[in-house]
Amino acid sequence: MTGFLHDPLWLAGLALAMAATGLVSGTLAGLLGVGGGIVIVPVLFNVLPFFGIPEAVQMKLAIGTSLATIIPTSIQSARKHFAKGTMDVALLRSLAPSIAVGVALGTVLAIWLRGDALSAVFATVAVLVAVNMATTGAEWRLRESFPAGAPRHGIGGFIGTVSAMMGIGGGTVGVPILSAFGAPMRAAVATASAFGIIIAVPATLGFVWAGWGNPLLPPLSLGYVNLIGVALIVPTSMLAAPWGVKLAHTIPPVLLKRLFALFLAVTSARMIWGLVG
Repeated sequence: MTGFLHDPLWLAGLALAMAATGLVSGTLAGLLGVGGGIVIVPVLFNVLPFFGIPEAVQMKLAIGTSLATIIPTSIQSARKHFAKGTMDVALLRSLAPSIAVGVALGTVLAIWLRGDALSAVFATVAVLVAVNMATTGAEWRLRESFPAGAPRHGIGGFIGTVSAMMGIGGGTVGVPILSAFGAPMRAAVATASAFGIIIAVPATLGFVWAGWGNPLLPPLSLGYVNLIGVALIVPTSMLAAPWGVKLAHTIPPVLLKRLFALFLAVTSARMIWGLVG
């Protein structure tokens, strides 16, 4: 571990950076239903090396910490959307069991895979979602209603698996999927905001258990969850989440999709550049 941990100026700068990250991720949680992980994971992945944390645990620590921060932010975001009456509660209930099964699978895979493989998964899924959001209109539909039976469970499992592997709240893949199957954009965002609760709680516990006692992890870590990051990001994320919810009900749906796509594209480019470099 480097001496940065004992440098007050360095820690003050880190605190400001994490607070800014929380404000951005919280706003996006409310605005897009993404839970903030699509912002937090790449930021932490780039910040952690400055603390001398070994490459072998960087990505898993970023994902685990991100999942922990998503829990309170998603709860607040989902409550705000539910209060506005745009959440499809019946669809959420029907998808919850399969999402939970997918989370279990995704957590196991994330723990088993190497960090560079997780980075590749993150970048690939993010760029695919960005392309989808950028090239389809607000009213584009694959079909007019969400499929029932085995296809519905398969879709829920896919959302849970990919989200747990990426350290995200479910909106990144959930919003475009719900939109493609007939949900209005604002209803898709509102419903997907609750996916984060189903995903983040069990996945966080899995990452805590998997990293418990790992000597490569930094101080104040519970497994692959770093408490310093959680303490700095969570309050600012919760503060900013209502701002995003308010914006989600004032921004035109097409613009909302384009903003979502732009952010995902930038995130993917940064992750891919890191892998190539």
